Amino acid sequence: MGLRFKYNIVLLLACVIGIGAAAGLSYRFVQASAVEEIEESIRLLRANALAVRSYTLTNIDPLLSDDNDILFLPETVTSFAARSVFANVQEHFPEFSYKEAALDPTNPADLPTPLEKELIEQFRADPALEQLSTVIEGESGRVLTVAFPLTIYQEGCLRCHSTPEAAPPAMVDLYGPDHGFGWELGETVGAQIISAPMALADKRALETGIILIVGLAGVFLLVFVLTNLMLGRIVLRPVRRMSEVAEKVSMGDFSVEEYKKPGRDEISSLSVSFNRMRRSLERAMSMIDV
Repeated sequence: MGLRFKYNIVLLLACVIGIGAAAGLSYRFVQASAVEEIEESIRLLRANALAVRSYTLTNIDPLLSDDNDILFLPETVTSFAARSVFANVQEHFPEFSYKEAALDPTNPADLPTPLEKELIEQFRADPALEQLSTVIEGESGRVLTVAFPLTIYQEGCLRCHSTPEAAPPAMVDLYGPDHGFGWELGETVGAQIISAPMALADKRALETGIILIVGLAGVFLLVFVLTNLMLGRIVLRPVRRMSEVAEKVSMGDFSVEEYKKPGRDEISSLSVSFNRMRRSLERAMSMIDV
């Protein structure tokens, strides 16, 4: 087994381990970065929903509130407006989903799942919490779910949710007087929950990982070729030449020309030492012959 073969085996193992480690670390790093980007997109969607809610409460509700005594208009409900606008957004970004869940909603469709209820309870227990992120296993794979607290900051929201008597009669007739009331100013009553599949982050991490592996493999191939050329020129060729000279000298052939490698490296020093030893051996042999 030659020196070049051993060197290439060690180099190959080192590069495979290095590429594998780099690919694994880059996959995790890129995935974490992709998750942060998705969360940033979710925060933008949430900001849009908050803007729609505020606009509905401030500009739409005063225009239509008088009609709610006779006919309940869902367009005056902030959550309805936010969901409606998001439905249009979802046509362009179908991977995202949006829900406003409340512990005691007027509309039964807004009841939270056990996980959503747990998130809402965390917001209620710690008013300083602004966001909760979790990854859950869904029917179609892992889903990144980000929740934001729904807290009553505007008194206009209490017109429909303080008491059944203060609420629009048409709304009470539609949903009944048993749910969605008793809310207080400053109370966290629910959460805005926006989800996106983790496949988005996984895909980006996989694509980046493949690009990194291909790039590192190309660099390794270049390093492999260059180091083999340098190994042959700097180490193997001089050592092979000295080995040939040593073989002939050991057989008593002192007619072979001395080999001295140019330079000041270790191989050059070895060639000088070998030539010195050869001359000493040659003198000793000549003395024996005399």
